[in-house]
Amino acid sequence: MRRAALLLAAFLAAGPARAVQPNEVLPDPALEHRAREISAGLRCLVCQNQSIDDSDAPLAKDLRVLVRDRLKAGDTNQQAEDFIVRRYGEFVLLRPVFGLHTLLLWATPLLAVLLGGFGIWRLARRRAPAPERGLSPAEEAEVAALLKRD
Repeated sequence: MRRAALLLAAFLAAGPARAVQPNEVLPDPALEHRAREISAGLRCLVCQNQSIDDSDAPLAKDLRVLVRDRLKAGDTNQQAEDFIVRRYGEFVLLRPVFGLHTLLLWATPLLAVLLGGFGIWRLARRRAPAPERGLSPAEEAEVAALLKRD
């Protein structure tokens, strides 16, 4: 039991694996922290669902080095990110920008929720039992006449 607990603790303490190689790490901790912030928001163009910080792909390594080179050259975080976006397109961003050309992308979840709610509302209205109504006086007279014949 103790062995299983130690194994679980070691597994949880390991944390996420990073693909950044030791030779890529900048000597200045503040600059390295900035590089990690930028690269966490950039998509690996090979893996597509990983940041370049998490990817072992050679292109991701090139992008990490490029970000660090831009920071060493004196770029701000935004300037370094803009350079990568100009070079590779907006697809490189893990979180797409909010603009007119991405409005459908951002609005789709809201539209799906609204359409789903409308569908559920329509379904609930359709399945509601119709209110019972009594017989009209003419129908009551007809029923009474039919019952008297027997």
